Amino acid sequence: MIKNLSMNKLEEVMRIWLETNIDAHDFIDKKYWIQNYDLVKELLKEADVYIFEENDVIKGFVGIVENNYIGGIFVKKNYQREGIGKKLIDFCKNKYSYLTLHVFKKNHKAINFYNKNDFMILDELINEDTKESEYLMTFRKK
Repeated sequence: MIKNLSMNKLEEVMRIWLETNIDAHDFIDKKYWIQNYDLVKELLKEADVYIFEENDVIKGFVGIVENNYIGGIFVKKNYQREGIGKKLIDFCKNKYSYLTLHVFKKNHKAINFYNKNDFMILDELINEDTKESEYLMTFRKK
């Protein structure tokens, strides 16, 4: 179910990335996500990307970049609330001894998700691109 992304599925993953970001961040102009599409696509080629796939359908994915940083966990809207995000985060927690990420302060669903999965807030910052407040969160194996 969870496996490495093969580059022939990159376009499908990018569609999930774009749709999920626009939906989850209604407080950020969708042009921001559209303008960052190509940059993220290039970054994903260098990242460790793990997809959750069932019956040849990618339902979600997580991207880990250098220093165990989670670039994001994304689950297609029609598959959310099925435990896919939890499976992806558990996979990462088993694979890496620590993880860090940034999450927008207004993204309450994501903050609750990370809190339930043993992430702690380390700091509050302002995202330079969006001018929105965000938290730096971390997970460490005990």
